[in-house]
Amino acid sequence: QVQLVESGGGLVQPGGSLRLSCAASGFTFSSYFMHWYRQAPGKERELVATITTAGSSTNYADSVKGRFTISRDNAKNTVYLQMNSLKPEDTAVYYCNVVRRATYYWGQGTQVTVAS
Repeated sequence: QVQLVESGGGLVQPGGSLRLSCAASGFTFSSYFMHWYRQAPGKERELVATITTAGSSTNYADSVKGRFTISRDNAKNTVYLQMNSLKPEDTAVYYCNVVRRATYYWGQGTQVTVAS
């Protein structure tokens, strides 16, 4: 079965950096686009970044462009989100996602808190 396990969240000061990881299993990782979403308290889940199968193309929400970088290692079945210049408004639970056979799969999420 599809499993997505996020890690790397934590508490960081404004301007700091974090690198999230998502380990995937149960499907042919290299064949699927991968996505990072986030959900802040009281807000809807929003798409943050997308990466194509070979990693040759990426897309970002306007709010994170120039600060976040999505990447993947198909040999390790892992997708990453490098987050730099973090702001308090980046505080959220971050989820990785894959859409397979019209079904959305989610990990358990990892909390990112940006505060001084």
